Amino acid sequence: MARRCAITGKGVLTGNNVSHANNKTRRRFLPNLQEASLVSDALGFPVRMRLSTNGLKTIEHNGGIDAYLLSVADSKLSAEARRLKKSIQRALASKADKAA
Repeated sequence: MARRCAITGKGVLTGNNVSHANNKTRRRFLPNLQEASLVSDALGFPVRMRLSTNGLKTIEHNGGIDAYLLSVADSKLSAEARRLKKSIQRALASKADKAA
């Protein structure tokens, strides 16, 4: 499993540890990824995703996972998020057909 946020695309960065003696050794800066269960209103069940805390904040700011995914272009989403977006669109379309 890649260390990458499914929403923001944040991943591992590299840099140096610098000691007091100015010795430099390589290190990795890992993103703050959390396994989150987000409730999808359209699907009716929680969706588990691996997101950065910034990604979680973005989703909550936009009104939930459904509203966020439907408002963002497919080119800005990961493959996992695109798959989820299509299933949400299908679920909303079937609910609209049943209502009509």
